[in-house]
Amino acid sequence: MEQLNRTELRKKIMTILYQINVYKKSKMEYNVEEVIKEVMPIENEFVKEIVFGVLTYQNDIDELANKYMKDWTIDRLGNTDQAILRIGIYELLYTNTPEIVSINEAVELAKSYSDDDVRKMINSVLDKVYHEKIGELYE
Repeated sequence: MEQLNRTELRKKIMTILYQINVYKKSKMEYNVEEVIKEVMPIENEFVKEIVFGVLTYQNDIDELANKYMKDWTIDRLGNTDQAILRIGIYELLYTNTPEIVSINEAVELAKSYSDDDVRKMINSVLDKVYHEKIGELYE
C-alpha cells in the first residue's frame, strides 16, 4: 500500500472520529483500536496519536470550541464538522504541526465535507484558538 500523506491521513482520522461519535451518540459499545483498524488497516502512529489525543482532550477541545462559536455549540454541528474542528484544535494545541498547517488542513477538509457557513465557522474558531495560543506565549 502506498504511503498516505498527512492530508490523506487526516481524512482517515476524520472518518474514525466520525464513527466513534456515531457510536457514542447511539450508546453503542466500541473499541477505539478496532475502529482505527477498520478505517486504517495499516498501523500509523500519526493517526493513532491524533485519534487518541482528540478523545483524551475532547472536553477541553469542545470547551474551547464553544467559547469561540457565536451562539452555537460544537455538539450542534454534524459529526463530520465536529471531527474536523476537533482535529484542528487538537493539532493547534497539542502537536508540533505548524499552526498554519493545522488551520489550513482543517479548512481544506471543511471545504470538501462541510457547507460554506460551517467552513467559515471552523476557520474562525481555529483562528481565535491560534491567537489565544500565541497570546499566551507572549504574555
